Amino acid sequence: MQNDDSLEQALKKCAVGFDTSETVEEFAVQDGELKLIKRKVTRRDIPPDIKAVKMLLDGRRDDELSDEELAAEREKLIKMLKEDNFD
Repeated sequence: MQNDDSLEQALKKCAVGFDTSETVEEFAVQDGELKLIKRKVTRRDIPPDIKAVKMLLDGRRDDELSDEELAAEREKLIKMLKEDNFD
């Protein structure tokens, strides 16, 4: 069984996405020996997984804000948006 650190690392990898490659090899018997006759390497880009992101964010219990802190943060952000006007 894997420890929590390796599971968290795997979850982080899925959350940000990664590149991987898959190798398929074909062998045949030639002159009584098994020989490699074909090798195909396929590279794939695995996009970020939103479910993994959500799991990571949900797991951050020590970073949670109280209802009062969330309301204050919301008001601060609304004030900042009104000041910028985005014109």
